[in-house]
Amino acid sequence: MDGHSSCGKSTMAKKLAAATGYTYIDTGAMYRAVTLFCLENGLIGSNGIDTVELERCLPDLNISFGKDDEGRQFTMLNGRNVEREIRGMEVSSNVSPVSALPFVREAMVAQQRIMGGKGAVIMDGRDIGTTVFPDAELKIFVTARDDVRAQRRYDEMRQKGDNPVYEDVLENVRQRDYIDSHRDVSPLRQAPDAIVLDNSDMTMAEQDEWLMRHYLAAVKE
Repeated sequence: MDGHSSCGKSTMAKKLAAATGYTYIDTGAMYRAVTLFCLENGLIGSNGIDTVELERCLPDLNISFGKDDEGRQFTMLNGRNVEREIRGMEVSSNVSPVSALPFVREAMVAQQRIMGGKGAVIMDGRDIGTTVFPDAELKIFVTARDDVRAQRRYDEMRQKGDNPVYEDVLENVRQRDYIDSHRDVSPLRQAPDAIVLDNSDMTMAEQDEWLMRHYLAAVKE
């Protein structure tokens, strides 16, 4: 499942995984974890990203996923639950340039292919159907208007106790769209055989039903 930021891909993928018994893998969280590491270790500054130090440290980063007592998945960085930290605006504002680095993408794609090789998975991100698993049995490309996506992101952050400015969130969404689609390595684009879902005006129930319908059709094939 690929698509633009704040389209609800993760929520949809989690629900489908729960309904089908597949393993859910949030690849975006992996890039966010790398970005958090950079921020916490002073690798992002006024002069950009310290790529030399990041490339040296990257092999030692342990990114994994866990579940809480209620079955909700969270992201772990070197054994620490960082789910809340990676969803903040600081990480959101820096994740696109970090994830555009060729050596970062190469390392994360390698890990994602290992995860996918362990069994049936539902994976969401930016380049799953084009780079990570180009032969996937079902490819969904999710999109929505940028103002709708910004409002969803804004509401999510407010629910978590943050106090974002809507205009800042909207600008971040637009910047990430541009960077994600214009990077040299694995840019965000729709795979030729992907099915497009524009959920701008859909309820969660409607999009879940749409996704399940296409999943069942792919299984029958």
